[in-house]
Parts: sequence; C-alpha cells; structure tokens
Amino acid sequence: MKTYWKIILFVLMTFVVVAGVTFPIVPQPSHWYEFPNIPGLEEKAKIIFFHVPTAWLSVIAFLMAMIYGIRYLKNKNLDDDAKSNAALQLGMLFTILATVTGSIWAKFTWGAFWHWDPRETSIFILLLIYGSLLALRSAIENEEKRARLSAVYSIIAFLTVPFFIFIMPRIMVGLHPGSANDDTSGPVVDFKMNANMQLVFYLSLTAFTILYAWMWKLRYKILILSENNKIGRG
Repeated sequence: MKTYWKIILFVLMTFVVVAGVTFPIVPQPSHWYEFPNIPGLEEKAKIIFFHVPTAWLSVIAFLMAMIYGIRYLKNKNLDDDAKSNAALQLGMLFTILATVTGSIWAKFTWGAFWHWDPRETSIFILLLIYGSLLALRSAIENEEKRARLSAVYSIIAFLTVPFFIFIMPRIMVGLHPGSANDDTSGPVVDFKMNANMQLVFYLSLTAFTILYAWMWKLRYKILILSENNKIGRG
C-alpha cells in the first residue's frame, strides 16, 4: 500500500475510534459531536461503527474468494488460487470479529453472549461452511487439486452468503434489530441516525474497507513467499 493510503487509513481509523467511543448519545442532539438516541439501542448503538464493518468485510472477502476461484477455474493460474485463499482467510477473521462484537453487544443488551437468534445462528453456520473449506485446503497436498476443489467449494459456499446474511435474519422472528418482528430500529441501514452519525458510520465502512484491501495484499504476498520457500526447499 502506498504511503498516502496508509496516512488516509490512519486518519480515518483514528477519527472513527475516537468518535465511536467518546461522542455522547443524547435524546436531542444540539452539537456536531452528539449522536441521537436510537430506540432499543441507546448507548449500545455505538457498536455499529465496529460490528457492521466487520460483517460487511466478511461478505466482501467471501465474494472475492469466489471471484478468484472462478478465475482459477478459467485460467488455471495458481496466483488466482492464492488470492482466493487470502480472501478466504480474511473472511474467516472478520466473520469471527463480527461474531465476537455481536456477542459482546448481546451480553449488554440481552443478558447473555449467545441466544441462537436467527442472525447468530446464520453467522455460526457460515463459520462452519467456510471453516470446512479451510480444513479441505489443509487436507490436500496437490496444489492443482486443492485449487480446483477450493474454487468449486468457494462458488457453492458463497451462494449461501446472501441468504444467511441478508435474508434469513430479516424473515425470521428474533431479538436482533432488523428481525421480522422488529418495530423499533429496523435494519441497520434504516437506523434513525443524524447526519453526524451517518458520517462516522460511512467513514468507518470506508476505513475498514481500506484496511481489508491492505491486509489482503499483504496476506497474498505472504502466501506466495511461503509457497516459493517450499519449492526452494524441495
């Protein structure tokens, strides 16, 4: 990543963290640094600056894993498999982070870390699906066979992502905001934010997306170096 992107990332992340942690939530905001009270969330609404971006990056990462899987099947280039693998690993990382941040929010909101709410259940299923793909990759030594099977698996696996992330949690009754029975906050994108809160929210999405792009490139390079070292030792 070029230096100016690192500077932009640092500035954005610093602002998001400071604003997300210190800016107060009040019934009627009158200053630029105040956020509105959202029914059903109150002070805990600040989690959206960190929880939602991690969930967003999970979708982006799994989408990239599928795209580069398709490219591998088309071109038979192992570089595409490495890029798919890098995206897959980061997808798992951000899915775990989304699960952890969501569980922390659940503890303070619902009284326990886990309730098998539809959204919690759906993300757990995705962890199992993509965790199985990682296990599959580690069990196959032949590069081409591993890349081919992983590519096919990543395509099939991603077909489940829109359902488990966007559809299932919204058509089933649950505790999470945005569930079928929710009549307070509604889906995340429909939260009653003021302009300042929306600005921090979208800057957070932007910062986390830049962070993901940086991490993905680094992980890809590490995988290539690791593979080259194996060849050199062989």
